Amino acid sequence: MPANLTPEYKAAEAAFRQARDPKERLECLREMLRTMPKHKGTDHLQADIKSRIKQLTEELAGPKKGGARGGPATMIRPEGAAQIALIGPPNTGKSSLHARLTGSNALASAWPFTTQFPQAGMLPYQDIHFQLIDLPPVSPEHPIAWLANALQPADACLLVVDLGQPDCLDQVMAVLQLLAEKQVTLTDRWGTKAPAATAEELEDPFAIRLPTLLLANKADQIPHLDDELQVFRELTGLTYPAIAVSIVTGEGLDRLGPWLFRHLGIARVYTKIPGKPPDRERPFTVRHGQTVYDVALLVHRDIAQALKYARLWNAQFNGQQVGRDYAVADGDILELHT
Repeated sequence: MPANLTPEYKAAEAAFRQARDPKERLECLREMLRTMPKHKGTDHLQADIKSRIKQLTEELAGPKKGGARGGPATMIRPEGAAQIALIGPPNTGKSSLHARLTGSNALASAWPFTTQFPQAGMLPYQDIHFQLIDLPPVSPEHPIAWLANALQPADACLLVVDLGQPDCLDQVMAVLQLLAEKQVTLTDRWGTKAPAATAEELEDPFAIRLPTLLLANKADQIPHLDDELQVFRELTGLTYPAIAVSIVTGEGLDRLGPWLFRHLGIARVYTKIPGKPPDRERPFTVRHGQTVYDVALLVHRDIAQALKYARLWNAQFNGQQVGRDYAVADGDILELHT
C-alpha cells in the first residue's frame, strides 16, 4: 500500500535530515509522526519513528535517577566544525590514533573490543576544531545495536584499517556489510561531488550516507605500503581517498586537519559588534554555499529571525551591506543588524 505522505510530513523529514542537534532531531521525529497518515502503508515507518523517538528521548534524558543507572551515552552531541566518526575492524589502532590526534583518554590495548561506547575528542586545526568520535570496533562477533543511532549526527567518517593484518580485506568487507544492514553507506564522494540519494534512500529518512576517508594505519610497520594499498583497492573495489598514518612516526597526522577542512567545504565566519573590532578567537563555521542567515542562526535563533541585513568585510568588501541570503566565504567578517 502506498504511503501517500503529506507535504507537512515531507517538510518535517527534510528538517530531520538537516538537523544535527539531538533536540532538534527529536522535535522533527515527533512532527514526522504527528503529520504521517495512519494506515497499513505506514505501519512499519510509524514503528521505526516511535522506536527512534524512544531511543533519542532516553539519550537526552541521560542516566536514570535512583535505582539502576543507564550506561554511557551512545550518541554524542555535535560540537566544533564537524563531527567525524572513526570506524574500523578490531585491533586497527583506532583508539590509539584517536588519543594521539585529540589528546583524549581513549582506552587502547592490544586486546580487541576495548572500546565499548563512543568517546569524543577534539582535533585542532588552525582556529577551529573537528570533533572525532571513537566508536567500538565493527565486527560480526561484537554486534552494536545502537551504531546507526550514534552515526546520525556525523558529517563524515574515517575508516581505519591495518593493511598488515592477514584478514584485513575480509574484515573491511564485513564492516561495510554490517553497516549496510543498518542503512549506513560509506561513500567516496565528498562535498559538492557527493551523489544524490538513491530512490530507496529518499524513501527512508533514516538512511545514512557518510563521505569516507580511508586511514591506512600503522604505516611504520608495513613495507611497500603504497603497493599494499593498491592491492587492497583492486581486491575490494573500494575507491575511498586514503592517507597513510602512524602514531609512532607521526606520518600523515598533520594532513588530516587540512584535508577535512578542504573536502568538507568549511567556511570560517567572524562576527563583530558595531564600533568594535571583530572577534577572531572563535569563528562560526558553516559550509560553502551557506548564507548570512545561517550564520545568524548559529549566533542566536532570535537574531536570525529579526535579521534585516549584515555588513561585510573581506578582500572585496569594506563594510558593504548584504542581505540575509548572501553566500558567505571563508574569512568573511559580518556585522549583523536586526
